[in-house]
Amino acid sequence: MDRLRNFGFLVKDVSRRYVLRFEQRASEISLTLMQCKALAHLEHHEGASQARLAELTDIEPMTMVRILDRMEADSLLERRLDPADRRARRLYLTDKARPLLEEIWRLVELTRAEMFAGIGKQEREAFMSVLERVHANASALDDRPIETAGTPSASAPATKRVVPARAPRTGTK
Repeated sequence: MDRLRNFGFLVKDVSRRYVLRFEQRASEISLTLMQCKALAHLEHHEGASQARLAELTDIEPMTMVRILDRMEADSLLERRLDPADRRARRLYLTDKARPLLEEIWRLVELTRAEMFAGIGKQEREAFMSVLERVHANASALDDRPIETAGTPSASAPATKRVVPARAPRTGTK
């Protein structure tokens, strides 16, 4: 059987299991995955608007508001008025959030180490290189229409141009 046939199922299952394992760890520090994502992205984008943070984390804006409300109540972040737009609020981490971020990154590393157990450094590097290229190819398809008739075969390149690997987002696992 062609091993690539199950590519999508395998990628989805690995992602689901990775997220589940991370969520189990994050629950030990009373955080959800979405709160961890928000904090991690805010670490690199302090002063971002709520809308921008929702975009960065791929979380729906209304869901983001509820996440931010809870984190503000827990004194993990503060909303400050935007001097350029009185209607907008800018987000900033509090001193209480900084040690939590260190713990989040520790949990990320532990979870990643579990996932890569028994896999050598060279294999990990090769895997990440291929995964980044697959991600770049998938990202390049975002604005392309789905071809129905005369769809190119799986072995044919989607485009004639070479899609360079994109640097991974900061704050991701």
